[in-house]
Amino acid sequence: MWHQQEIHLPEMPRGFHLITDDIARALPCLAECHQGLLHLQLMHTSASLTLNENTDPDVRHDLDAFIRRLVPEGLNYFRHTLEGPDDMPAHVASSLLGTQLSLAVRDGRLALGTWQGVWLGEHREQGGSRRLLATLSGCA
Repeated sequence: MWHQQEIHLPEMPRGFHLITDDIARALPCLAECHQGLLHLQLMHTSASLTLNENTDPDVRHDLDAFIRRLVPEGLNYFRHTLEGPDDMPAHVASSLLGTQLSLAVRDGRLALGTWQGVWLGEHREQGGSRRLLATLSGCA
């Protein structure tokens, strides 16, 4: 079985957001997949995807604080500044964290560890809505 579709996420504030349930709701075909792989590709260059803590929101806060310190706005050597002071730092954060994930599917669900969840990293103050291309391959 192969299935591919776009998942549309609403605009979210800058920071990290747990989107595991959004993905599962958007893909009811997961329930038909006994074993397989779900590939997620974020269709943007100023946001990211990562797999991390799904329970304590302090972890999302702390990673955002770290990324903002690692790649601050206003670095005088950035040339790409026409779209605002947060744009080039957002591109750097996106490249560091990545825009793709491959996740195992088992018995109709994402096969995640106990404390794992999929995060969207929004690295812009006003990044707008975001799109994920989800490709599911597996067998029923």
